[in-house]
Amino acid sequence: MTSRKKKKQAADVPAHAENDKPATKKQAARGKKADAAPVPATMAAEPVETTPPAKKPRADKQRQQSGKLSALDAAAKVLGETGQPMTCKEMIETMGAKGYWTSPGGRTPEATLYSAILRELKTKGADTRFRKTDRGKFASA
Repeated sequence: MTSRKKKKQAADVPAHAENDKPATKKQAARGKKADAAPVPATMAAEPVETTPPAKKPRADKQRQQSGKLSALDAAAKVLGETGQPMTCKEMIETMGAKGYWTSPGGRTPEATLYSAILRELKTKGADTRFRKTDRGKFASA
């Protein structure tokens, strides 16, 4: 770039009023300043304290108050009453027949129950309500 072009570009770019530094071409096109001064601490926005919204009661508490059992609770009750190992499909049918729990419209409630029982076995360890007796069969602990 020749010195003539540099002088011409410097003349085309407006200088910042406070610090006399020329803005870049992009900043000049957008109307921005070259080096914006930092905002003093006194002018910075102070944080506004807000209170968190009230929490809704958990589903467990709502279920206990309404008297409905969860699928896991109903499965534990069915296994305790029968005293024999059952598959999840058999548990779902028995829970529905006795009126303990019915599926809210899911296509595979037995798969959901199976995974929930396995999750409880994994997380609670010795304190679980279930024990696995055979492939796909559970009994009351």
